[in-house]
Amino acid sequence: MTIFALDDEKAMLEQLKTAIEDAVEDAEIYAFMRVSEALSAMDEQDILPDVVFTDIEMPGMNGLLLAVEIKKRAPQTRIVFVTGYSQYALEAYRHHVNGYLIKPVDESMIREELCAMQSLPLPSSDRLQVQCFGNFEIYWKGVPLCFMRKQTKEFFAYLVDRRSICTAEEVGAAMWEDDNNVSAVKTRIRALMHDMKKTLLSIGMETVLIRKRGMIGLRTDMLDCDYYRFLQGDIRAVNAYHGEYMCQYSWAELTQAQLTFAER
Repeated sequence: MTIFALDDEKAMLEQLKTAIEDAVEDAEIYAFMRVSEALSAMDEQDILPDVVFTDIEMPGMNGLLLAVEIKKRAPQTRIVFVTGYSQYALEAYRHHVNGYLIKPVDESMIREELCAMQSLPLPSSDRLQVQCFGNFEIYWKGVPLCFMRKQTKEFFAYLVDRRSICTAEEVGAAMWEDDNNVSAVKTRIRALMHDMKKTLLSIGMETVLIRKRGMIGLRTDMLDCDYYRFLQGDIRAVNAYHGEYMCQYSWAELTQAQLTFAER
C-alpha cells in the first residue's frame, strides 16, 4: 500500500508518519510538508497513492481543492482529512463520517480509519438520492426515478446544478441553446414541468419543487446529492468524485471545469 502524509508542521508530520508506520506493515509512506511536493511526486515520479492523510488546511490550498487535484491524477485514491479541532469539538466528531481524524493522530486511529474504508456505509434517508458524479441519475429508495419524457430528467439535472431558483428562459437557453423560438421553448418547459410534477407526486415528493412568479427551483434540503455533499466536505462524496460530473449534459461542463480546475 502506498500512502501519502501531508502536514505543514514538521512535528505533526513526523507524528502522523510514525502512526502510519506502526499501523500498516510494509506500506510505502511518503511525507510532504508542501502540497506542490506531493503533486510533483505524482506527476514527475508517477507515484500514485492508495490513501492520502492530509491536514485539512495546507498553505495555498484547502483540503477539498487538494482532493480534487489528487483525484485528477489518481481517481481511486482515498482521502482522509486530519484536523486540529479543539477538545471542545471532539464530541461532535465522535459520530463523524469516516475520513476525518482529530490531531494528534495515533496508530489505533489510523488502523480504524483504514478498516472503515473497506465498507463505507451508504447514506439512507427519505430524500431523493441524486448522483451527479459520472452520469446523472435520480433514485427513490434505491430505485431509479423514471419520467415519461426523456428531457424531464435533464431539466431536473439543470435545477440540481443551479442550486437556486431560475427562470424558464435560463433553462431553455441551457437545454436548447440553438433554438430561438421562445414560444416553442416555453411550451416544452411547461410539458416537462407537468411531467416532473406528476412523477414526483406519484412518490409523495412533489414539495421538492419550488415555483413562484415564473421562477423554478428545487428544495435542496430534500435531496441527498453527492455534489452538494462534496461542497460541504463530506469525505464519502470527496472519495466518490473521479473527475466526472453529469457526463451526458454539455451545459454541465462549466461546473465540471470549476471542480477540476478550481483555483488555489
